Amino acid sequence: MSWMPSADPASGDGPSCDALDLVIVPRVRDLGDGFSVRRALPHGKRQMVGPFIFFDQFGPVQFVAGQGLDVRPHPHIGLATVTYLFDGRIMHRDSEGNALEITPGAMNLMTAGRGIAHSERSPADARLGDAKGRMYGLQSWIALPAAHEETDPGFQHFSAVDLPTIEDKGITARIIAGSAFGARSPVGMLSDWLYAEVILAPGAAAPLDADTEERAIYVVEGEVEIAGDVFAGPRLLIFRPGDAITVRARTASRMMFLGGSALEGPRYVWWNFVSSRRERIEEAKEAWKAGRFPKVPGEEEFIPLPE
Repeated sequence: MSWMPSADPASGDGPSCDALDLVIVPRVRDLGDGFSVRRALPHGKRQMVGPFIFFDQFGPVQFVAGQGLDVRPHPHIGLATVTYLFDGRIMHRDSEGNALEITPGAMNLMTAGRGIAHSERSPADARLGDAKGRMYGLQSWIALPAAHEETDPGFQHFSAVDLPTIEDKGITARIIAGSAFGARSPVGMLSDWLYAEVILAPGAAAPLDADTEERAIYVVEGEVEIAGDVFAGPRLLIFRPGDAITVRARTASRMMFLGGSALEGPRYVWWNFVSSRRERIEEAKEAWKAGRFPKVPGEEEFIPLPE
């Protein structure tokens, strides 16, 4: 989506648990038309966790009759987008000809590589002002390794039933990407990263894999305890490498486990473009302004390059 990352520091809490490196309180950003998001990454003290370079929570929100999400076609390079829904539906269309609805629990990975354009809109029957008009979910950007930044664009879709789900002792976990809880997602990846939805009943506990180099837990909702410290959602908890972590729910809680291997260096970020090379960002800006990106079939609108 055309949600512009900012280099401005967001609010943060000072961690007291020894295993914690940083606690980030997501900053609310108004995107217009009464729609706002909570942005956890990028942060003034941390650009990435593994390859995760952008992390937004949108909703829960209920659209009134006649309204919905309308993100016009816009470009990306050097990243992959992950849109994950808890509630609602989004119609995805991209310049590779992919057109399908994103539904709750599904994995939708759009790899931009050398360049892609896409739109995201509420379907017509989700604009009636009833329960179908709810929207609640997350969008993340995965920065690509330098060797794959110019890969061919592509799209992967796996429905909720296609992804491994673990249920045990008050834990319900869906493995969206990578491996966790002894299961592996079928999603193909260009680097090593982890993404899982974890729901805990009150009193239930779950381990965060110590083998993942850079790790974080995004507490979406609820209240959890780690090594005696209590955190309420929404919070992004970033951990130091190597420590054994156990998270216990004080109330019914929903979390995202995320992270992966660190990339080989920082990234430049401007609007919807991510690259290890500043000049590549400038090339992408000129290409979108000149209309050289591929078009999204069935779409006539587009978001102009910000001035």
